[in-house]
Amino acid sequence: MRIQGFQKLTLLDYPGKVACILFTEGCNFRCPFCHNAALVSHVDPSARLCEEDVLRQLEKRRGILDGVCITGGEPLLQKGLEELLSRIKAMGYSVKLDTNGTFPDRLRALVEAGLVDYVAMDVKNRREKYAQTAGLSTLALQEIEKSLAFLLAGHVPFELRTTVTAELHTVEDIAAIAEWIKGAPVYYLQNFVDSGDLVGQGMSPVPKKTLAAMQAAAEARGVPTRVR
Repeated sequence: MRIQGFQKLTLLDYPGKVACILFTEGCNFRCPFCHNAALVSHVDPSARLCEEDVLRQLEKRRGILDGVCITGGEPLLQKGLEELLSRIKAMGYSVKLDTNGTFPDRLRALVEAGLVDYVAMDVKNRREKYAQTAGLSTLALQEIEKSLAFLLAGHVPFELRTTVTAELHTVEDIAAIAEWIKGAPVYYLQNFVDSGDLVGQGMSPVPKKTLAAMQAAAEARGVPTRVR
């Protein structure tokens, strides 16, 4: 496993859990608003953490933490993910997996093996703007559609989320996303924040008034929507 970061405590990233976060390197997207360029486009192999050291830290924190969040990057790119999750689950932790939805078969296999307890999937934009928002020239959406269908079928607790920027997202875009994801138990809108470690340039947040209108547009289509 290529692990680039370990945050020992989070009260926000795993709903209802006291958790830690493991950050994996590598992603098949190049979203310009991504705030983890060090995990995506400017990866330093020398900064990788030893997997065994991380597991020892998790062993020490049993009884203090409830869960482990696996994020990236795109964790489902990692060949050693199943083995790592098996060892984490053997310690008694719940596992939350963040994904962009492009590996539905791997997602299904991990859930069906009992190795993932909660999924957070990013929905980058409406279908027509998906490739642009993901920083790609072209993108076939079949795999993302399969991941969404799997989650919406209720196989595992999950949330869907969109990071919104003034340059890439409109109220109409969010309304179209809401039509697409009807049936989701919760949809989060995350306004863009410049971390200083971005994949792209020229991104900015939407005004608060626009963010409120986006939330209202999604909720008007029957999707419970929250702002982060």
